[in-house]
Amino acid sequence: MQLSPFQGSEFLIEFFSGRTMNKLLQITVIVVFGVFGMSTWVHAGDVAVIETTKGTIEISFMDDKAPGHVKNFKDLANKKFYDGTTFHRVLPGFMIQGGDPNSKDPDKSKHGMGDPGYTIKAEFNDVPHKRGIVSMARSGHPDSAGSQFFIVVKDSNFLDGKYTVFGKVTKGMDVADQIVNAPRDGRDNPNERIEMKRVTIKKR
Repeated sequence: MQLSPFQGSEFLIEFFSGRTMNKLLQITVIVVFGVFGMSTWVHAGDVAVIETTKGTIEISFMDDKAPGHVKNFKDLANKKFYDGTTFHRVLPGFMIQGGDPNSKDPDKSKHGMGDPGYTIKAEFNDVPHKRGIVSMARSGHPDSAGSQFFIVVKDSNFLDGKYTVFGKVTKGMDVADQIVNAPRDGRDNPNERIEMKRVTIKKR
């Protein structure tokens, strides 16, 4: 539960009532400023800004739940690995998937099969796959994730504990909704190329 900046103000006034009004004002300002500062610090952190051909999606990270996956995503983004990749798989009522380096090639036959040349260890956690969650795609083995990720557009709790959640969309779910409903081919790859023009890591 988030603490309201003004909780406990009555206690402060009662406790310091015997002191001068000036001192009380001084202390109250310090306490309120401190709580606001604490709130900002608790919620501060890096975000990923994904600029697509349909609009911008912003993602906040869950470092405490999947530190390895968060670091991996940031490292790849900072290397411009994701720039020019596409959302190569869209399933209406479920999710959109992207991050495959093979999708930079117009030849769709290998889309969905690429990786950064390594895999990372799974960090399954207790965060449910609710709408807006960002999770890591993988093949059959739990430790087979690399660069591909997906954004859930509808609650999908059957994925819980099987895929690593590492972030959440904080802005741009309307863009994800546009992408997931794009006309697609038999492999669920959009007919129109939906590109991640640029993925950058920024301070909140």
